[in-house]
Amino acid sequence: MKKILLLLLFFVCCISYAQKKKKDTLPQPKWKIHGRFAFIFNQSSFTNWASGGENTIAGNLNLNYDFNYKKNNLNWDTRLITSYGLSHIEDKGYRKTDDRLELNTLMGYKTGKYWFLSFLGNFRTQYTDGFNYRTEPRTLVSQFFSPAYLTFGPGMLWKKSDDLNFNIAPATARYTFVNKNFAGQFGVNEGKTTAFSLGFNLSGYYKFTITSNIEMENILTLYTDYLANVGNIDVDYLTNIRFKVNKNIKMLITLHTIIDDNASPNIQFRQLFGLGLNYSFHEKVTY
Repeated sequence: MKKILLLLLFFVCCISYAQKKKKDTLPQPKWKIHGRFAFIFNQSSFTNWASGGENTIAGNLNLNYDFNYKKNNLNWDTRLITSYGLSHIEDKGYRKTDDRLELNTLMGYKTGKYWFLSFLGNFRTQYTDGFNYRTEPRTLVSQFFSPAYLTFGPGMLWKKSDDLNFNIAPATARYTFVNKNFAGQFGVNEGKTTAFSLGFNLSGYYKFTITSNIEMENILTLYTDYLANVGNIDVDYLTNIRFKVNKNIKMLITLHTIIDDNASPNIQFRQLFGLGLNYSFHEKVTY
């Protein structure tokens, strides 16, 4: 009987060890993918309304992706931000309310607990023509790839998590592209379609939970050009506040501020508020 009990005990120990070994040797995820899709719809209608008003229909489509790769000391984060919005105002037709295509990538090699040697890349443009509707007739002020910005350079990354990090790049190259219709604008010299600058770039990302159903995301980029207007700082600050109603319905507030003398002498500010459908998914890949 003792021999049987010893054999059973040995068998159980072997099974437990094998299960633990199998669990310990499972491949750890290298890719983490987080996608967010949101559609926001707004509508207002007036019939015999004494105080007046214009019938309006508006919709905004947002598609954002985060790709995070980790293996040993290598860390690679890529973020795609893309959005487009239209409104239709009675008797005035369609007008663009949002238009953005931006790709950010940041690769780092770990040198300390939170520090990495890094290399950043950023590309930013828009999809369709942009107009100034305050003039009559309306004036064309931008187009696809006019302007477009390509930024890249080495630096140092401090990263505590995927939700909190900042990157310092003291030697960042930036190219500004326009077509011949916009030569002489957006910092590009007259007769040229490309402008080059070299400067200091500071970028940061911070996302946190305010309450169980409210999330705040902050994306900040600061840039100053060594070759022209030294000390003048371009600012691009985007804030997204998401209020969760249920699994697929969220309320979104977007606040976007841009200070760039080459694009406009005034501070640019965009605000979006709406309630709409939202779909979010996470995926982990081990190859």
